[in-house]
Amino acid sequence: MAEDIHTLVVGGGQAGIAMSEHLGRRGVPHLVLERHRIAERWRSERWDSLVANGPAWHDRFPNMTFDDLDPFAFAPKERIAAYFEEYARMISAPVRCGVEVTRVEMVANGFRAETSDGVVTCRNLVSATGAFQKPLVPALVPEELGIVQMHSTAYRNPAQLPEGAVLVVGSGASGSQIADELLRSGRRVYLSVGPHGRPPIRYRGKDFVWWLGVLGEWEAKAQPGVEHITIAVSGAHGGRTVDFREFAARGMVLLGRAGAVSGPVMAIGDDLAKNIAGGDRHYFGVLDGADAHVAATGLDLPEEPEARILPPDPDCVTNPLRELDLKAVGVGAIIWATGFATDYGWLPLGRYDTRGMPVHQGGVSEVPGLYFVGLPWLTRRASPFIWGVWHDADRIAGHIAARDEGLRLAAG
Repeated sequence: MAEDIHTLVVGGGQAGIAMSEHLGRRGVPHLVLERHRIAERWRSERWDSLVANGPAWHDRFPNMTFDDLDPFAFAPKERIAAYFEEYARMISAPVRCGVEVTRVEMVANGFRAETSDGVVTCRNLVSATGAFQKPLVPALVPEELGIVQMHSTAYRNPAQLPEGAVLVVGSGASGSQIADELLRSGRRVYLSVGPHGRPPIRYRGKDFVWWLGVLGEWEAKAQPGVEHITIAVSGAHGGRTVDFREFAARGMVLLGRAGAVSGPVMAIGDDLAKNIAGGDRHYFGVLDGADAHVAATGLDLPEEPEARILPPDPDCVTNPLRELDLKAVGVGAIIWATGFATDYGWLPLGRYDTRGMPVHQGGVSEVPGLYFVGLPWLTRRASPFIWGVWHDADRIAGHIAARDEGLRLAAG
């Protein structure tokens, strides 16, 4: 027989735990199903040395600190996973691990979910599976070349890779950090740099996450037709501003967009200088906004003129490669830090856009009782991040409770 509950939350990561807290506060009976362990992606789909990109005082839920860490330290990935387990225990979240939801359909008065542990029916269903569902690996490099290829989710450490140079494709947080780690290990590294932003990790004594807060960036709404680019930022080594010129000064070869492969030769786009300049504009934009805020508010923060001094462009930027012979330069591995696609094959309800993203208004689907949380730009820029998803979950739990009340009143 089917197990019947009021609200089913699918996913036991940061989004699912946040939903459980806010549903519990409102007295909404619910169940959280997680196919592996709580916060599993932090454990098994990230490299060994990964730490949070924001400091511990910021990258957390409001009601629990990392009491064993300096507030300005960057939490290791295993500590982050443990944090969510501790949080789930603190709020007595009804999480059931090791249960995968394989299919959902609408039935009278709600939904029917097929799972690896039987059938669950519910009045409301919240998808809390997050944004990082299906790794994207471009089909550019033929397997016949004998080069080991993996997505950044499969990379663990330099020793895992075969001997030789490494090509890293993607210059967001994952790509830039992995490329830096490989370079520090003594590898020859080629990094394909795409469009990106790169905020200063700290400026005038404040963390970049603090500046994004006071400048209103976390509250920014998605702009139709405006492409939102990846951010190169790193909490590694105590937190460092990502500087691709500095990478090049240490021997890394920067490349433009990775293109088609003919034989062993990969075509390289002519956009490297443009992408580096775009990252600089983002960087100086944060500095300018911070300086303007200090001037307007009279905050007593030390000036930092040296932050505006950038090294000259390296030769690989001024004289960029337009092709790379993967065999000739000894590339033994390629790491694709190229992002993710969504995978809602288990949830064939409602509408999805051309990118496979669900159509919703602030996480509220067109299908009554169906909700989404943890997606990029769900309500604002902060939505997919730890503290941002907590606030979105509060709003969605409020909508569920209000819907209950409306149904009760309608029933008389």
